[in-house]
Amino acid sequence: MSTTDDITPASVLSRGDRRRALLGTGLGNALEWFDWNIYAVFSVALAGSFFADGEGSSGLLHILLVFAIGFFFRPLGGLVLAAAVDRIGRRRGLALMVGLMALGCLLVAAAPSYEQIGIGAPIILVVARVTQGLSAGGEFAAASTYLAEVAPPGKRGLYSSVFYISTAVGTILAVATSLVLHSALTSEQLAAWGWRIPFLLGAVLGVVALWIRVGLVESQVFSAIENAPKASLFDGIRRYPKASLQVFGMTAGITIWYYVFAVYLPVNAKADEPSIESRIDVASIAALVVFCAVLPLFGRASDRFGRRLWMLLFCGVATVSAVPLMSAFTPTVGSVLLVQTLGLLVFAFYGSIAPTLMSEMFPTEVRAAGIGMPYALAVAVFGGTSPYVLEWLDDIGRRGLFSWYMAALCLVSLLVSLTLIDRRDDDLRDLGPVR
Repeated sequence: MSTTDDITPASVLSRGDRRRALLGTGLGNALEWFDWNIYAVFSVALAGSFFADGEGSSGLLHILLVFAIGFFFRPLGGLVLAAAVDRIGRRRGLALMVGLMALGCLLVAAAPSYEQIGIGAPIILVVARVTQGLSAGGEFAAASTYLAEVAPPGKRGLYSSVFYISTAVGTILAVATSLVLHSALTSEQLAAWGWRIPFLLGAVLGVVALWIRVGLVESQVFSAIENAPKASLFDGIRRYPKASLQVFGMTAGITIWYYVFAVYLPVNAKADEPSIESRIDVASIAALVVFCAVLPLFGRASDRFGRRLWMLLFCGVATVSAVPLMSAFTPTVGSVLLVQTLGLLVFAFYGSIAPTLMSEMFPTEVRAAGIGMPYALAVAVFGGTSPYVLEWLDDIGRRGLFSWYMAALCLVSLLVSLTLIDRRDDDLRDLGPVR
């Protein structure tokens, strides 16, 4: 439990405590997305090291299967680990999440190859990705509740923007690491040992983030109820089904939009035009930098105009722009820069408010659990399957339908968002549930 000295009202936190709270939350979240993208970028090298048939397409399919397994465990992390955050506290929960993520990175970095230990190699890889999937499932809930609860009065939206700023920073760091390694090492060196470097870097960053998070100040909002009876594992869903369904419904459109415009577009362009791969990476980094720049502006504005309006703006614009934006995309540097930037600017309406929006929907005793399970489940169902849906539609000659599928999910999120209540002026300590 936190000591009395650890319990500090958000309104009187010192500048150092606030900086540490934002840094600790952001660094751990950046690590998640750094690892996410590194795994995808070096998937071919991973296949060659961890599977007997790694040189062929079947080895790559095995790596993608392990990738999907990590997605499968996110809802379990959103259920079990997010509920733990409501029991042990936000500070300890954040430390637990980043510790698991760092452990997964270290396991991958240090794992022997298939040539050295046979079937044990892919088993270690699966264990690492399961660990990271559990961590990722609980991270959003833990970080969201903490950011909302430590924010000063009237600045929850501004603090909320840190979550997706750190997400974008993690992606930028992954792309930059890939650029450096591909420039500094030969293909043979990358395949033999170079791919271990980013995972080792992830483990080191994880240890730093763990050290910072262990020293965080506990939120007063949680401290006010930490001696009260603890909610059970499914209380968030059982007691507050409307709010849980709202989180799931909102996330359906959110998650597919983000994965397409933040992750998929540059990957697709590089697959079609490998000769300009580095230039596409630079264009993608530029789009992500613009995204980072506008997030705090949008977050601060939401403290004045409300989270509900921002959510409706994202869903409405996304619904009507999904088809034209995807139709305008071509595998060129200019197209990646323009389309990805526009897509991320649309997403910024949601990305700037995500943690606070959902934290304002649940009372303190089930806040993390209420967010964690429905959010992670929607991400797994809609975000995790989006590459497969796209490839399936491409195989049957209906690739163009994918943008309509995106628009339909964003429309679902729009209809759900119409039922939201604006709670930007409410005190989180006195917040009742959405029923």
